[in-house]
Amino acid sequence: MGDVDPTAGDGTFEVDDEGLEFDEAAERAALAAAAAEFGVELDEDDLAEASGHAMPVVAVIGRPNVGKSTLVNRILGRREAVVQDVPGVTRDRVSYDAEWSGRRFVLLDTGGWDPDARGLSAKISDQAERAVAQSDVVVLVVDAMVGATDAEEAVIKVLRRAGKPVVLAANKVDDERAEADAAMLWSLGLGQPYPVSALHGRGSGDMLDAVLEVLPTEGLGRSREAGPRRVALVGKPNVGKSSLLNKLAGEDRAVVSEVAGTTVDPVDEIVMLRDREWLFVDTAGIRRRVRVASGHEYYASLRTHAALEKAEVAVVLIDGGQPMSEQDLRITSMVVEAGRALVLGINKWDLVDEERRRYLEREIDRDLAPIAWAPRVNVSALTGRSVDKLVPALDAALTGWETRVSTGRLNQFLKELVAAHPHPLRGGKQPKILFGTQASTRPPTFVLFTSGFLEAGYRRFVERRLREEFGFVGTPIRINLRIREKRGSNR
Repeated sequence: MGDVDPTAGDGTFEVDDEGLEFDEAAERAALAAAAAEFGVELDEDDLAEASGHAMPVVAVIGRPNVGKSTLVNRILGRREAVVQDVPGVTRDRVSYDAEWSGRRFVLLDTGGWDPDARGLSAKISDQAERAVAQSDVVVLVVDAMVGATDAEEAVIKVLRRAGKPVVLAANKVDDERAEADAAMLWSLGLGQPYPVSALHGRGSGDMLDAVLEVLPTEGLGRSREAGPRRVALVGKPNVGKSSLLNKLAGEDRAVVSEVAGTTVDPVDEIVMLRDREWLFVDTAGIRRRVRVASGHEYYASLRTHAALEKAEVAVVLIDGGQPMSEQDLRITSMVVEAGRALVLGINKWDLVDEERRRYLEREIDRDLAPIAWAPRVNVSALTGRSVDKLVPALDAALTGWETRVSTGRLNQFLKELVAAHPHPLRGGKQPKILFGTQASTRPPTFVLFTSGFLEAGYRRFVERRLREEFGFVGTPIRINLRIREKRGSNR
């Protein structure tokens, strides 16, 4: 396993790419073909907007359980934010790309804002206050059936100091009879209250029209669809994912608590490391059995899987102070099956003594042998030790993930390999590799045309030799077979 030693050198990886080709023109042609298939014309303005347009930000705030996440899902038109009929499910500020009437913006979902909160609730409220500071427009959600409370009065004082435009959404107005309750919210002094039903969609269009009236053309946000490389932080609960994100971001971006399962929704943050931007996504801890999870834990697990699918590379965090668990192995397997580049992060390294290090090395050699190709970085999210060494490991993994081998070079390699190490005889027959090509990258996928079925052991041998010859650091390799019968075999 590739190991970045935090105590020696700069931790950089060197990947020998001699003789490798990555046909950028072919990739662009494939992108154009895919766009044409769906009737989309790409031009330079579209590409510039996708990569760097400063999008306006709309923050949805309110006290706990007034329906903020339900309203966010209504605006997005899909069930993206985790929702459950108990207060306090959303804990971090979570961003989504949204659109209404042709206008695109970043939508921030926040945890319940309680000015008198303590402990974990206070951290959640702090995230909501940060969301206001980073937004261009604020949507204050109030439960029209309950009316204004002391909590709303306190929040309004904060909003007035922030000086941001505020649109008042009177939620849970499911019919005309409840509109009178919404009208009572004129007393808050925020202008017209817009009666909406986040659950059924009633009135949400009028509210969004009001948001667009005060929404600037450019704002403080940025689309997540393109731009920085996307990195998912995954691991079992309480392994230090949120702490690492906070250390990388240089602020309390994610709520951190010793209680396992604090993070529910994926939390993303653009981080500047070594003069480059990266989009890091903190995910909910993956528990042993997703299928038996209930309520918001079940949906949080689904969001984690979805965040991994959208990422390019995953940093799998493992608690260095604890024995390797079956859960850790299952998570690394999930990343490999998803076809994402992989970096192994051994966290809490500041707490690992010499004896534990010896045992840890044995556990890694024994349990993580199938991913010996993954770069490894020993870090401490608490102290910040060696977190900057993640960059060369990420670069190496992404380089391997996007490496392409020319067809000529590949077949010369396969010819020499088969001549030196032919497939064992099985039933009096010896299958041979006739031809090979790399079908795609991200992850590298090879198609081998053979005269018979190649056993799993021989395919692993081919994979190992491919890595020795061409690198492929930090990426899974997929090998598909196309078995061709000899001519005249059916006669």
